[in-house]
Amino acid sequence: MDPATTAAPLQNDCETETSSVWSWWPSWRPTSMSLLKTAESKILSCIQNDLWARFVTLPNQDRIWTLTVTNKVLQKPVEPPAAKTPLVMVHGFGGGVGLWIRNLEPLSRSRPVYAFDLLGFGRSSRPPFPSDAAKAEEQFVESIEQWRQSVGLENMILLGHSLGGYLATSYAIQYPSRVSHLILVDPWGYPERPNTQTQQPQSQGADVVKRPPPPRWVKAIAAVVSLFNPLAVIRAAGPWGPGLVNRFRPDFKRKFEDLFDDDTMTQYIYHCNAQTLSGEVGFRAMSESLGWAKRPMLQRVDLLPLSMPLTMLYGARSWVDSSSGDMVVQIREKAYTKVKLINNASHHVYADEPETFNRVVENICNSVN
Repeated sequence: MDPATTAAPLQNDCETETSSVWSWWPSWRPTSMSLLKTAESKILSCIQNDLWARFVTLPNQDRIWTLTVTNKVLQKPVEPPAAKTPLVMVHGFGGGVGLWIRNLEPLSRSRPVYAFDLLGFGRSSRPPFPSDAAKAEEQFVESIEQWRQSVGLENMILLGHSLGGYLATSYAIQYPSRVSHLILVDPWGYPERPNTQTQQPQSQGADVVKRPPPPRWVKAIAAVVSLFNPLAVIRAAGPWGPGLVNRFRPDFKRKFEDLFDDDTMTQYIYHCNAQTLSGEVGFRAMSESLGWAKRPMLQRVDLLPLSMPLTMLYGARSWVDSSSGDMVVQIREKAYTKVKLINNASHHVYADEPETFNRVVENICNSVN
C-alpha cells in the first residue's frame, strides 16, 4: 500500500449527527465533520514526508481516524534496513491528530509514526460510553487494542499525552507484550485526590518546584464538569463557540503562529470539540473532577512489568505536578523509569518546546532500536 498525501474520499468522511432530541443543534452550532476535515487538512498540508490518512475500521464497525507518516528517503533504501519499532502517539482530552503537527515529521525520520484520534474524539466514531469508570476506561483501551490488531502492529513505542498518557498506561498494563517503551507526557489521572482537610502545605526547602495554578480554561471547564459534560459549554455557545475557544485558548494560536497566521488551530480545536458528545462522556465517567481520576493510576502502575522501560516527560511550567513521576520511580525502583522536565514548557510540552521534545523522544526511540 502506497502512502497517499490525501485523506480518504469525502463520502467516507461524512459523519452524521446522532438522531436525538438535540438534533436541532447542528444548525445552532457552526460545525460539522466536513469543517473539521477542512481545518485538519490545512494543518496536515505542512507535512512533507509521506502521509497516509485513513479510517481504520474496528470489528464492531467503529472507525478510528489514523495517520501514518514515513520518511520518503527510507522508502527506497539501497539495502533494506532492520525494521524499526513504530512510534504510536495518543493525544489528550479534547485533542486530535492535528495537534502533533510539530512532531510527526521530525519523529518519522528513522521510523514510521502513527497517530490516531481516540474513540469518541476528533474524526473517529463517537459511540455511547458507559457511566462506570472501569467500563469507560476498558472501552477506550479495547478500542486501542482493536486498532493495533487492525493496523497490524506487533509492537510499538507507545506515547500518550495527558488523558492519552492515562489510557496508554492502562493499555500497557493489559497488553504489555505490545509495548517496547512507554512514554508519558504530562499524564493525567496519576495522583490520588488529596484530602483537603488533612493535607498540610508543603514546605520542604528551596528544591520544591512551585507549579503554576491551572490556567483559566481548566478552571472554566472544572466549574461545570460536575454538572455537565466537560465540553458542553462550547456546544451550548452555538455561533459564539469559536470565539469562546479563541478567548479561553489563545495559547493554541500562539504555539503555532509561525505555521499559521490565522485561527487555523483554534478552529481545529473548536471543530474537534463541538461535535456530538462521546469521548468526553467516557472521560467524565473516569474523573471526579477535571484534575482527578476515580481510579488513580498511581494505585496500578506497579502492574507494569519490570521489563518495560518507562519515561515520563513533564513541562517545567505545567500545572500537572511532576511529583507523581517521582513516586512512580520509587514504586518501580527495580525497573527502568526516568522522569524528565522540559524547561519552558507548559502542559502541551510537544507544542511549547517541540525541538527539545522531539529530540528527547527520538533518543528514547533510538534506545529501543
